[in-house]
Amino acid sequence: MSDLQSTNNPVSQAHIHGMIIGTLTFSHCVSVQVKRRERNTMEKFYSIWKNTFCYGDGDDFHYKITQGSQKFTSFLNPQTPAQLRPLTVVLHGPAGVGKTTLAKKVMLDWTQDNLPETLDSAFYLSCKELNHKGACTFAELMSKNWPDLQEAGPEILAQAQKVLIIIDGFDELRVPSGSLIHDICGDWKKRKPVPVLLGSLLKRKMLPKATLLITTRPGALRELRLLLEQPLLMEIEGLLEPDRREYFLKHFQEEDQALRAFDLMKSNPALFHMGSAPAVCWVVCTCLKLQMAKGEDPAPTCQTTTSLFLRFLCSQFTPAPGSCPSQHLVAPVKALCALAAEGVWTQTSVFDGEDLGRLGVEESDLRPFLDKNVLQKDRDCGGCYSFIHLSVQQLLAAMFYLLESEEEEGGESHRGDIGDIQKLLSKEERLKNPNLTHVMYFLFGLSNEKRARELEITFGCRVSMGIKQELLKSKSSGNKPFSSMMDMKEVVYCLYESQDEQLIKEAMVHVKEMSLHLKNKMDIMYSSFCLKHCQNLQKISLQVEKGIFLENDTASESDTWVQRSQSDYHTLCLWTDLCSVFSSNKNLNFLDVDQSFLSHSSMRILCEQITRVTCHLQKVVIKNVSPAEAYQDFCLAFTGKKTLTHLTLEGSVHSEKMLLLLCETLKHLRCNLHYLRLGSCSDITQQWDNFSLALETNQSLKCLDLIASELLDEGVKLLCTTLRHPKCFLQRLSLENCHLTEACCKELSSALIVTQRLTHLCLAKNNLGDGGVKLLCEGLSYPECQLQTLVLCHCNITRHGCKYISKLLQRDSSLTHLDLGFNLIATGLWFLCEALKKPNCNLTYLGLCGCSITSFCCQDLASALTSNWRLETLDLGENILGKSGIIVLFEALKQNNGPLKTLRLKMDESSVEIQKLLKEMKDSNTKLTIDCKDSRTSRSSYCDFLS
Repeated sequence: MSDLQSTNNPVSQAHIHGMIIGTLTFSHCVSVQVKRRERNTMEKFYSIWKNTFCYGDGDDFHYKITQGSQKFTSFLNPQTPAQLRPLTVVLHGPAGVGKTTLAKKVMLDWTQDNLPETLDSAFYLSCKELNHKGACTFAELMSKNWPDLQEAGPEILAQAQKVLIIIDGFDELRVPSGSLIHDICGDWKKRKPVPVLLGSLLKRKMLPKATLLITTRPGALRELRLLLEQPLLMEIEGLLEPDRREYFLKHFQEEDQALRAFDLMKSNPALFHMGSAPAVCWVVCTCLKLQMAKGEDPAPTCQTTTSLFLRFLCSQFTPAPGSCPSQHLVAPVKALCALAAEGVWTQTSVFDGEDLGRLGVEESDLRPFLDKNVLQKDRDCGGCYSFIHLSVQQLLAAMFYLLESEEEEGGESHRGDIGDIQKLLSKEERLKNPNLTHVMYFLFGLSNEKRARELEITFGCRVSMGIKQELLKSKSSGNKPFSSMMDMKEVVYCLYESQDEQLIKEAMVHVKEMSLHLKNKMDIMYSSFCLKHCQNLQKISLQVEKGIFLENDTASESDTWVQRSQSDYHTLCLWTDLCSVFSSNKNLNFLDVDQSFLSHSSMRILCEQITRVTCHLQKVVIKNVSPAEAYQDFCLAFTGKKTLTHLTLEGSVHSEKMLLLLCETLKHLRCNLHYLRLGSCSDITQQWDNFSLALETNQSLKCLDLIASELLDEGVKLLCTTLRHPKCFLQRLSLENCHLTEACCKELSSALIVTQRLTHLCLAKNNLGDGGVKLLCEGLSYPECQLQTLVLCHCNITRHGCKYISKLLQRDSSLTHLDLGFNLIATGLWFLCEALKKPNCNLTYLGLCGCSITSFCCQDLASALTSNWRLETLDLGENILGKSGIIVLFEALKQNNGPLKTLRLKMDESSVEIQKLLKEMKDSNTKLTIDCKDSRTSRSSYCDFLS
């Protein structure tokens, strides 16, 4: 087999990849119970695989297992006591990363026992072969290659803890829904359909003490987990980066070409991630090596996954220069595309004669692609075929849609189970079948006119470019833009694959907001490419995962740091590209950065773009960003930024230096801030002198929100001094959850009398109590007080507090909006209702959400509503009024066609009686909106007036 070990022969490489699964002529079941011939074959297979793909030393597998490595070590040893050994192990990972190879290596390790008297048996079940097997007994299922098994059955059952059963390719199993859990059987000799026997094995009805090793792709993992009890899940990531690099060095004769090709693959994060599969490395090497030999620039080939796999496919059939495309490829390529598409839709990667016949595909149609190793005969399953890699199948499935449009004119086409484009774009379909998402990416990639032309030249097939408009519009959703049908991540991935600027502009013309969750380099690269063409974009929300940027990127000079910094340099270049949109898009005015892990370098790049004159940001929200120094960088960037009117800084806002820089921002002559929110600020009291001076200097700031800051009663006293200052222009103030008590209310009351600019005050989530309310009402009763909105939710107010508020409201108070939500004031509601009846009460909004109001209180409310001529909104949400209470309120509202426009209630809208009442109410009072939705309990803040 020396010719197979030659890495210089591209064709032999494809054969070797096929041998990863097929070198051993395994049928659906293989026993390796101390059989020297099979063991030698397996050892030979493993040796070929290791030498060809891993380039490791000794027995080092060089495969990354991300979970459970210690338990896996014990799993490999059948002599480990059963109670310490996991009985079920699942190897999961993408296509081609070596799950089957690792499973077969485990079979070797399991039976590596030179004690002939022990019975260490391993069995191999191939799911793709099981698809073709009829009903049988469990003994027959396991005994095809071990005829004596039925006689040895009792001995195996007695020592089942020494038995290993490998179930390979669970994702390839094609069985009816529910068949794996139906009619579970524990009888070794009872004839049953294969799905029943397999389900009995997985559910531990059959051989409960045996060890199971199952391989699957991620798409079937959820279904598999439902069948297993406490499995050990292990993710197989495939070849590590050093092995991929070594692979390239062995494939190319010249080191500089190998390293250039490797760097090109690495420049595309998606392609590099796929390179964990040896077959993908072979495709990349084969493709780039051929281009370099022709003197072509290989860089564009690695730009997208579509360009790479398309170039690979076309390079196998490139016509001679000056010649016309060969027409004999038209029928075969259409047949192959149909086969690939149905396989994707039915989640099948191995095809038999029945599949070919159903689609009208002859075996002769496949010959050109078998000869070029695009397709290969499956060595585990006779008469079956599979593609060299799942990505090749997905590309050909996408090609089916481009070629299908031309075919429909000639009559009926063999669509089988293949869905149309609109179904492909459907989110529901893609959730059920994740492979469709990758087909969608390839389809957008093939919509590029240059690539479509490459297809036409190679295969002689005309490609209709009308596919673009079909992709951009969804017939099934009222011709809505496709960007409204999927997650933003999927949108940018699709558009990046297209590399079509005009297509991106058309697709994103209606997009005004984008929410980007950046998890890796790939997300940054794809997003930055699309952002450049979103000219109508107004708001960007960013979330940057931990690990994208090198943390403490100025902290070390070690070799490890140097290697990481080289990778980080590439990431920062992509980040620079993304951040440039803030200074290049004149319509972009809102930036929201939340739950993000940045670095000093990435912060510097972002802030540099923000400070540019061409950056027109008006609103910026920074929440929970690390490192903490990031807040200082933002404050420096905002200093003198005249366009900025709204700023939120929340999270680790406790740096003394940050507060000093913020004060400088507020004092700057060009500062135009109208709204400032400082959330969870712990040091503000210590820095109040500077902050107070900034508030007195700044003449633009109208709204200040200090939510969840440790202001305390002492801090409020300092704040009140500032509020009294004639140069303080604050109009709206929120002190929600600032740890305040009754002790600060006298100072607040006094300040409300002196300052006539303050019109809105939120004191929610502070333990003010009835005493605090009494003191506030004293200040509010003065005619000099101009306060219009007061929020006192969650302030521990009772009926006594309601008395004080009632008296205030009856004195011609300036208050028009009052929110008393989530205070236990049901017994004090009568006092409030009496105030509502008085002509001097100016309330237009009253919030009583979650105040423990019952049906017994509704008569008082009804009486007040019939007498009041100003109240426009009444919030009674989160109160259990009951049917009788709702009827009382509705009857009152029918009698009095008053000013009420919005009534919020908690009720069961599904009730027939309630629906009837709602209809009658709407018919009698058309201007009244009854809101039954619960929007209050999920609110993070009660001061909506500050937004």
